Amino acid sequence: MTVNLQGIQTVLLDMDGTLLDLHFDNYFWQTYVYQVYSDKHQIEFSETKHLLDPEFTSRRGTLDWYSVNFWSEKLGLDIMDLKRQVVDKIAYRPQAKEFLQRCGEEIPDVRLITNGHRRVLDLKLEYTQLDQYFDSMICSHELGAPKEQQRFWQELQALQGFDPETTIFIDDSEAVLDSAYQFGIKHLYNIARPDSNLDRERQSKYKLLEAFI
Repeated sequence: MTVNLQGIQTVLLDMDGTLLDLHFDNYFWQTYVYQVYSDKHQIEFSETKHLLDPEFTSRRGTLDWYSVNFWSEKLGLDIMDLKRQVVDKIAYRPQAKEFLQRCGEEIPDVRLITNGHRRVLDLKLEYTQLDQYFDSMICSHELGAPKEQQRFWQELQALQGFDPETTIFIDDSEAVLDSAYQFGIKHLYNIARPDSNLDRERQSKYKLLEAFI
């Protein structure tokens, strides 16, 4: 399945796992942070997972989960410095650039909406120049709620109005798409393979994109 832009006025796009390969983020949070924490405290990797996994799980879907400042303080690590150590893993997903160019030519309102922290967004812009494709780029911290919550969509609408009936939203998170559906966005797409190193998703209640074009 590919994206149908017929009759669309607004395109809202997630960043990580949608436009950019989620492998960077998965590797960072599921491997690299554990390794650094283990080395710092001189404990086994398995013990680190035992200590940190409940902390991570309890904050999923909240602003804290996406905050580099929160995790820097909580873990006693400089999260941004650590991210810079693995920037070689930042990459576009296949056909993402071509799709963005197409949106720029055909759609009057193209926005990036990400749960990622602004400092992380700025880092990724250094290596991708993603900002050239967008009319605006919004981080959920700036709206006071993550995309999983209705407040995000209400604040986004208040910031710059859009018609949910003529809006496409593409994201790799089922929970985020559920929230967008609840808000009334009509055209919703999920991503079949957000992380290039992992198998494809097999099921979603939303249209599942194998490719953008």
